[in-house]
Amino acid sequence: MKYQAVVFDFDYTLGDSTEGMLSCVNHGLGSLGIPLAEREAVRRTAGLSMKDIYRELTGDQEEAKAVLFEIYFRDMADLVMVAYTNLYPDALDLLRSLRDRNIRTGIVTAKYHCQIDAILDKCHGSEYIDMIVGGEDVSAVRPDPEGLLMTLAAWNLPPEQVLYVGDSLVDARTAEAAGVDFAGVTTGTTTREELEKYPCAGVYGSLRELGEAVYG
Repeated sequence: MKYQAVVFDFDYTLGDSTEGMLSCVNHGLGSLGIPLAEREAVRRTAGLSMKDIYRELTGDQEEAKAVLFEIYFRDMADLVMVAYTNLYPDALDLLRSLRDRNIRTGIVTAKYHCQIDAILDKCHGSEYIDMIVGGEDVSAVRPDPEGLLMTLAAWNLPPEQVLYVGDSLVDARTAEAAGVDFAGVTTGTTTREELEKYPCAGVYGSLRELGEAVYG
């Protein structure tokens, strides 16, 4: 089998944390006296760092306000993110299938490692994930490949034996920078046409479709 490991982004790839993100973003913006963001605008920022979420939503490049936004976001995330996040219905099925085939699985995401741990525990998915690299585990945000390269190094696997799965252009760029194959899923806000502009092993409508195509 070509791939010995599959690494996933989290938001809109393995799970949906829209309600948590919306609460955290608007808590941060409201605390700064900035008009609240609309749901779809927040969804489009999934995968970005918190400072970049602030910049994307406001157009403001002031570092001090971005730092404050991050603090307010984190405060609310500690309260709501795990409760408001769930895995997609087909995520556990795919992870179990990969485990049955002795394929290693990992998550590389901008979300906090501790939050991913808690979400997986809540959704009974912890046993199917071998490694997590969260936003606090790296010094550079994606599309810098640091987190993905950390995973390859920990598993002592060459890039050609690893598949990275994600829903966004940030994910596609991360895979390209790390030299690993990329598979896109259209479960987020990025279209098939946008994802196919980057090198990819395929673009799929769901994790179930991806699993059937890659592993039969």
